[in-house]
Amino acid sequence: MSYLLLGTIFNLPDRWLDAVVRIVIITGLMTFNTLALTYIERKVIARIQQRLGPTRTGPAGLFQPVADALKLLTKEDLRPRLADRWVFELAPFLVFVPVFLAFVALPYSHDWGIRFSGLALFFILAVTSVNIVGWLMAGWGSDNKYALLGGVRAVAQMISYEIPLVLAALSIAMVANTLDLREIIEQQNHIPNALIQPLPFLIFIIAMMAELNRNPFDIPVAESEVVGGVTVEYSGIRWSFFQLAEYTGLFILAVLGADLFLGGYAFPWLKGSWFGWQLLMTFIKASALIVAMMWLRATFPRMRVDQLMAFAWKVVIPISFVQILVNGFWLVYHPWGWGLWLGLSSGALLVILAIGIRIGIRRLGRRRPRAERLEQVRQLTAARGA
Repeated sequence: MSYLLLGTIFNLPDRWLDAVVRIVIITGLMTFNTLALTYIERKVIARIQQRLGPTRTGPAGLFQPVADALKLLTKEDLRPRLADRWVFELAPFLVFVPVFLAFVALPYSHDWGIRFSGLALFFILAVTSVNIVGWLMAGWGSDNKYALLGGVRAVAQMISYEIPLVLAALSIAMVANTLDLREIIEQQNHIPNALIQPLPFLIFIIAMMAELNRNPFDIPVAESEVVGGVTVEYSGIRWSFFQLAEYTGLFILAVLGADLFLGGYAFPWLKGSWFGWQLLMTFIKASALIVAMMWLRATFPRMRVDQLMAFAWKVVIPISFVQILVNGFWLVYHPWGWGLWLGLSSGALLVILAIGIRIGIRRLGRRRPRAERLEQVRQLTAARGA
């Protein structure tokens, strides 16, 4: 191969050059993915809101992400005078690098990926949870109360929704009896796990939106409340690390969701087909999840922080544990025909969750806002005093 020839010229061992080539591939994928998704998201949301989106920079505005990237690369890099230098400067890397590492274990076809591992699912969930430290460092090191508030909210939210995300993946690992993503995918050659485990599929999507700070879970970066959150003091290339991590995380979780619940490259009946068709199937399924995330972002309003945390700890996490218990029961006591019972029980839990959410929304609708209640109390007090 060509990189072996380069290794001979520069007198490098094959394993080192192999690692360098794979790192270059991952970096190229991340960069192109971010440029493409920023453009697609602008166009999708503009379409939903009856706007045009980017139109002036290049044909149909295709060069707008490139122009934005050049602006960030040439923009002055500033740091607050009283900020903690090392914490402030290392935070973007601790947000970016874990997402970078998650690319390593993702399979895109049966024979095409960066590295294959029997613990791929465990590795991806483990490394993506490390960037929580980076968000907290960014908020603490910026010497800004809004950045600190956004960092604390981001950490609380990401820890809260990391639990149901892991439990949803664990439900699939229980059904597949493996942590190898390729084995999980190939077991869905005929029936995707989304039909057998619809509740974990919904929980995975909800937790995915919360982990990526996307509407209605964007409270840590809300401009109207914390003026941008942890990124308020970042500019230029350092700010771009946060955006790069966000859109790369969107792509990684979309591919992971497609692999766990939609059959990845194997469904429908593509297990032994040409790898090009497998890549296309993975791309189509991941793209469908990404567009769904963009659609939900443009549709739902932002949740209050108390609603966000209550929804995680009072609704999503308990029902996730119930799903784990139900899966364990059917897998242990009904070895024959357990797939049908798993699907029925998960569908029943999904209906219960939907009814509970509906009741909660109606109760919230009947409750008067706190400001309105306080104003009424003031009026009554003023009337009594008069």
